[in-house]
Amino acid sequence: MAPSGSRSVDCWRVLYWIPVLFISLIVAWSYYAYVVQLCIETIENTGEKIVYLLVYHVLFIMFVWSYWQTIFTKSMNPLKEFHLSHSDKELLEREDRRESQQEILRRIAKDLPIYTRTIWGAIRYCDCCLLLKPDRCHHCSACDMCILKMDHHCPWVNNCVGFANYKFFMLFLAYSLLYCLFVTATDFQYFIQFWTNGLPDTQAKFHIMFLFFAASMFSVSLAFLFAYHCWLVCKNRSTLEAFRAPAFQHGPDKNAFSLGTSKNFRQVFGDEKKYWLLPIFSSLGDGCLFPTCLVNADPEQPSSPSGRSPSIKSAGESHQFPPKPLRESQSRLLSSGQSEGSEDRDTLGTSNPALTIEKET
Repeated sequence: MAPSGSRSVDCWRVLYWIPVLFISLIVAWSYYAYVVQLCIETIENTGEKIVYLLVYHVLFIMFVWSYWQTIFTKSMNPLKEFHLSHSDKELLEREDRRESQQEILRRIAKDLPIYTRTIWGAIRYCDCCLLLKPDRCHHCSACDMCILKMDHHCPWVNNCVGFANYKFFMLFLAYSLLYCLFVTATDFQYFIQFWTNGLPDTQAKFHIMFLFFAASMFSVSLAFLFAYHCWLVCKNRSTLEAFRAPAFQHGPDKNAFSLGTSKNFRQVFGDEKKYWLLPIFSSLGDGCLFPTCLVNADPEQPSSPSGRSPSIKSAGESHQFPPKPLRESQSRLLSSGQSEGSEDRDTLGTSNPALTIEKET
């Protein structure tokens, strides 16, 4: 017999699907209202009807496909080297003194390509997942796991938006916006005719009029949300980083991961243009290692094989990932010798040698 606590958690997880169910019902009704009530029952011009149905179904398929991918693409687990070994876990648990725990975490992190810190200058450690957090990784209390390049937890998809599905989320916003704009534009003339009693008062009247109001209202909200995330992509920031700049050894730096608009875009959508508009994973990297534009190198991290710091020394030098074999796509991303659209960075505060265990939710 399952414990009562387990049943309670399962009940809450079922409730998390209510927003997804609500969106699914709205989309299903909009399909019926547009295809049956508008195109089949109301529009009399055959050519206009065929064009509307073709364009509508293309947008509908891309919208549903990207929404599905955003919902069911789960975050990948951080690389195994970021997890504490069994001996390190036991060693950490045996230590009661914070200073001793700090030394253990410092020793482990010294061999890992981790450059972000807490706002106090500490190594970012998750005591729920028992791992040293890779750069841009955060623990989600709703998903109960660490999410690579976490952007936010979205209740409308019942999933965390992060490295694994951020491209899908962007396409979902884009296609849902186009879907609503197309429905609003093509429904407008028939909405006016029903409103002015230019068409017979039939069952289609309610569906067409309510469809126009719903599509236009969703268009406004989606336009603002899509524009905001386009800005984030161009700046190479997540929603969390937009509200709180990532901290490094030298202090917070809101533009540390920005490589220029073009490279920032390709980091999310990939190098191959044929995949940009398709909900197929094509983002660059592995979600754990990210190139930075830092001027101040982290003295605690190992140097690259060539003896240079993994961080960028100057705007004229090439960007490099931390010392780890690069995928071909990563190498192309960092191959340019000149930084595209380099930005001024505001570095606040100074480094803090203190090291504590961070608990994030």
